[in-house]
Amino acid sequence: MSKLPIVSGKQVIKALQKIGYYVRDQKGSHIHLRHPNKIPLTVPNHREIAGGTLWTIIANAEVSVEEFIELLQ
Repeated sequence: MSKLPIVSGKQVIKALQKIGYYVRDQKGSHIHLRHPNKIPLTVPNHREIAGGTLWTIIANAEVSVEEFIELLQ
């Protein structure tokens, strides 16, 4: 299992958009993403996403850590 990278909210959103997520709206610093076939996600628009939060986002997006790291490229 790969180690989680340190990423910002904007980097997470760009990576998730590559697999079909799109920004639905934003309330404060939380950006709500939708996908046609997967559950909705909420990503905090912070400079650095906490490790536990990132684990949850990756798990809910149904991708592995390795796949997520590839999406960041």
